[in-house]
Amino acid sequence: MDGNAIAVNEDGQLPILSESYPTDIVIAVTSDATFVARAMEPGQELVGYPLTPLRQLLTRWSTAEFERASRGIQLLEWRRNHGYCSRCGTATVAHANEYAMVCPNCEYTQYPRLQPCVIVAITRNDSSHQHSLLLARSSRSNMPMFSLIAGFVEVGETLEQAVAREVKEEVGLDVKNISYLGSQPWPFPSNIMIGFHAEYAGGELVLQEDEIAEAAFYAFDQLPLVPPTGSIAHRMIQQIISQYNH
Repeated sequence: MDGNAIAVNEDGQLPILSESYPTDIVIAVTSDATFVARAMEPGQELVGYPLTPLRQLLTRWSTAEFERASRGIQLLEWRRNHGYCSRCGTATVAHANEYAMVCPNCEYTQYPRLQPCVIVAITRNDSSHQHSLLLARSSRSNMPMFSLIAGFVEVGETLEQAVAREVKEEVGLDVKNISYLGSQPWPFPSNIMIGFHAEYAGGELVLQEDEIAEAAFYAFDQLPLVPPTGSIAHRMIQQIISQYNH
């Protein structure tokens, strides 16, 4: 692994390692194999296994494969960023049994940190009882892709409060009946995406222009380009459509 890129062959398969290194991080053990994360040296290449961005593997891999890779990328990044004690500045060492970096001087132990993000599918019923879904295009992307409203959870707020605040900030709407849908690790760089469904409660679309380029409610059979299979946004969209169509 190198950053968010992973060495895989043309079939998306990981290399089989002939030896273990002390710096390897065990990320999963199955009945068939032990999976480890190993940082590649600058300029290092594995013949037949070019570095491939993890996002490009999202549609090719199973959920289990993506989650293993996500864990490995996040743990390597966390270890790189915690090579020294944040209290006394001493070089840290890896804990023998846990995902942790320990200071040999003051014994302060640093564990991996996740950045929680909420993502919400907002539905609305019109006067003829037709359901629609709010989708938005990011102002930071040049792709014509629309997705769900999402954002980081702030200190001191609940997940439901974060949903309501992000929706209000980014598109000016009020929501109600917020309910949990699911979650997904998202290693860009170390997020956990927590998905919710919410119903439109009022307000007019007012966009936060530095975040949202355009947004609208779309009928389920008239959706624009949405995130690909494998992403939590795609899964949530399909889940909502299936729920209302039954």
